[in-house]
Amino acid sequence: MKRRGKKTLSDEDRSLWEEVKKTTIPLHAQPMPLQDMGELVPKPIERVETAKPLRQQIKEFSLGSKAKTPPPNHSLMPSISEALKQAPVQMDYKKFAKMRRGKLAPEARIDLHGMTVAQAHPVLTDFILSSHARGLRLVLVITGKGKDRDQGGPIPTPIGILKNQLPHWLRSAPLRLVVMQVTEAHLSHGGSGAYYVYLRRS
Repeated sequence: MKRRGKKTLSDEDRSLWEEVKKTTIPLHAQPMPLQDMGELVPKPIERVETAKPLRQQIKEFSLGSKAKTPPPNHSLMPSISEALKQAPVQMDYKKFAKMRRGKLAPEARIDLHGMTVAQAHPVLTDFILSSHARGLRLVLVITGKGKDRDQGGPIPTPIGILKNQLPHWLRSAPLRLVVMQVTEAHLSHGGSGAYYVYLRRS
């Protein structure tokens, strides 16, 4: 088999190729010579020792000097006294004002001192229902201010268990059907350790 010989361009083809090369645009630009890139190379940053000793950086201060005034300590629930003050007035307003000032004399009273919650609840229920049946309007329930019996558990125990329970009992059946108004008593009748209970007409 005869090998083909290596083709060579004629002078006419070579001159034509040179003319074509002049009209072409290279796909990739030729890299800039290294000596011409000196301006693009970043200069090393000179480190200036400006750090001060640690003792000079930390200024003297007193603990809590910049602390804001702490907000007032709010409990999750308002106290019984606050809740009763915010309760709407259901009875005659003038009579309510006289009752709050201790100008109305209770027609009957009961003292729950020394009783447990289990003992006090039925005694209170019987007293309120019997007072309503007798046609009484204003009665006084004495609970005492109570003692701090908080054992430090996850749920704090309020001071005065009976004092805190009594308004809830009066708002629950069957007493809520006969009770019109509940408020703390005037100092002359026991203050925050007692309650005025104003009953509906029988």
